[in-house]
Amino acid sequence: QVQLVESGGGLVQAGGTLRLSCAASGSIFSINTMGWYRQAPEKQRELVATITSGGRTNYADSVKGRFTISRDNAKKTVYLQMNSLKVEDTAVYYCNAEITPRGGYVMLYWGKGTLVTVSS
Repeated sequence: QVQLVESGGGLVQAGGTLRLSCAASGSIFSINTMGWYRQAPEKQRELVATITSGGRTNYADSVKGRFTISRDNAKKTVYLQMNSLKVEDTAVYYCNAEITPRGGYVMLYWGKGTLVTVSS
């Protein structure tokens, strides 16, 4: 059973930093694009950043210059370094990944999310 598990969320003051991690586990043949999304209260889920297996990145305009996405392919893990956090970054952060399980077909998997709260 393939699964994604996020960690690293918590409470931080505005201007602070957090680093999120998301590890994939299970019977995995390959992982393509990995990404981070977030959903604030009463808002739709939105893209934060994505990274391809080759390391190409894409960011939402709202986080450019403050957040950095990276991955460790050997560890099947994607990271999100969040600097200069703002109150409006408060949300549940979800990771996702395009994963081909061994003997299966590529599917988009989601983690259960980790809460990030930024206080003023």
